[in-house]
Amino acid sequence: MSDPLKDAPLQSGELKDELLTLALEAARRAGDLLRDGRPADLGVAATKSSPIDVVTDMDIASEKLITGFLSQRRPEDGFLGEEGASAEGSSGVRWVIDPIDGTVNYLYGLPSWAVSIAAEKDGETVVGVVAAPMRGETSHAVLGGGAFLNNAPIRVRPAPPLSQALIGTGFGYIAERRAAQAAVLGSLLPRVRDIRRGGSAAIDLCDVACGRLDAYYERGLNPWDFAAGELIAREAGARTAGRPGEPASHELTVAGSPAVFAELQPLLDDLGAWRD
Repeated sequence: MSDPLKDAPLQSGELKDELLTLALEAARRAGDLLRDGRPADLGVAATKSSPIDVVTDMDIASEKLITGFLSQRRPEDGFLGEEGASAEGSSGVRWVIDPIDGTVNYLYGLPSWAVSIAAEKDGETVVGVVAAPMRGETSHAVLGGGAFLNNAPIRVRPAPPLSQALIGTGFGYIAERRAAQAAVLGSLLPRVRDIRRGGSAAIDLCDVACGRLDAYYERGLNPWDFAAGELIAREAGARTAGRPGEPASHELTVAGSPAVFAELQPLLDDLGAWRD
């Protein structure tokens, strides 16, 4: 006989709490695997869009761990993962997973890489977790519930003028896109305090959230790159979007303190940051 309490649908808050608990645990397990299990002779297992867009065996192992853990506990959910995990699901919940955001950093032994896990409900991101094990940091957010770094609340920096703003960005792996991005950067750099390129979009977005960057932008991101970090930035008080009037997307993702965002987004649009 079924248990009517157990079988009753979860209320919105209960569902978000469950998804957050699962995302945190999955990210912790994957982060432990990646930090403690990285082989000394780690090499490239495959390439994607270009010879420098790499995949390692640890990317694949991390995604398998995350999807296995989540599917055991919520077998009706869908998945979208960078390394090929794809399932429609029937629950209205979809997990968007980057098993290593910053794979090149990971390959070279640099510390700026992260596990990024977001949960969508009916197409809206409701939970985001970004775990950066080499930093000893885990950022998370629940839609409408604020943003946190190691369980302490975080907020964006008070916005300086754009000329005094520290801006993060990233570059694609295709030569033509890189050339276009370099041209935009050349026009933007004289107008801001400085530019940072960390190599992980998820971490950059969390750095906006906790005030280490005033803003961040990039062309060419995929949903798994920004889904969790964008929610964390928004819940910390950042504005996030793509081109004016558009959501963050592969075409362009911008996040920043509200006043910096208000200056930066139209400038990037004018500079053609969305073009290849």
